[in-house]
Amino acid sequence: MTVKWLMHWQPKPGTTLSTQILTEACQCVESIGGQKDGRWRSVLTFYKPMQRDALVPVEHARDFLGLALQEQPAKYYFILRPNRIVLEADASIQVIMEKLQSYKARVTLNFETSFFQSFGISRIPDVEKVHLFYKQGFQYKLGDFQVRVGKCVPSASEALRGIMMEVEYIPLSSIDKSRQVLEEFFDIWQETISKKSLPGHFMHIESNFTDYGLQDRYTSHHTAVQYATCMAQLIAAVRG
Repeated sequence: MTVKWLMHWQPKPGTTLSTQILTEACQCVESIGGQKDGRWRSVLTFYKPMQRDALVPVEHARDFLGLALQEQPAKYYFILRPNRIVLEADASIQVIMEKLQSYKARVTLNFETSFFQSFGISRIPDVEKVHLFYKQGFQYKLGDFQVRVGKCVPSASEALRGIMMEVEYIPLSSIDKSRQVLEEFFDIWQETISKKSLPGHFMHIESNFTDYGLQDRYTSHHTAVQYATCMAQLIAAVRG
């Protein structure tokens, strides 16, 4: 699998997000040669336990994330950040969870995108969940890269909650060997978007994959960990 970097837009203090920033970012990708190349859709869900009896100790994970990736339609990924665990399950696990009726949707976030390019169960605890949903959008190809830029909005509102960017380097699957190329691409990208004089910048948060027992060869597990890292701030904003 090819190596990916996930990034989020960090506004300058005192400024707010706007769709104009997303528009300008997309224009920057096109200005350096990005060409439309298909569509993309992923779903990230935040699960939080619903403890019915406050006097009963919680024996299950207090919170975790679930991720469905378009490139892995038969798989579903669980990320337990406090425990540094990432698990791969069959996609049918989502149907099982819904049939058990142990989950209540609280908030839905839509990531409307423009693209440049076995979990054992004996009992599933009652939890609340927050859907983070990537609607289908466009993917742009840029040489050896695919770049995706998207906005995050709650389903019941048009309020912009965040802007995300995903860069995929196609030729390599080694994280270490691709690092220099991705860093150089990121420098070029930052220089390009800085010409727009936008109130903020994209940030790449380095995920510590070794904490999750992941090796140098990039897999969908690495992508899941990066989503968990990048989404933490957006989840906090929604819950707040």
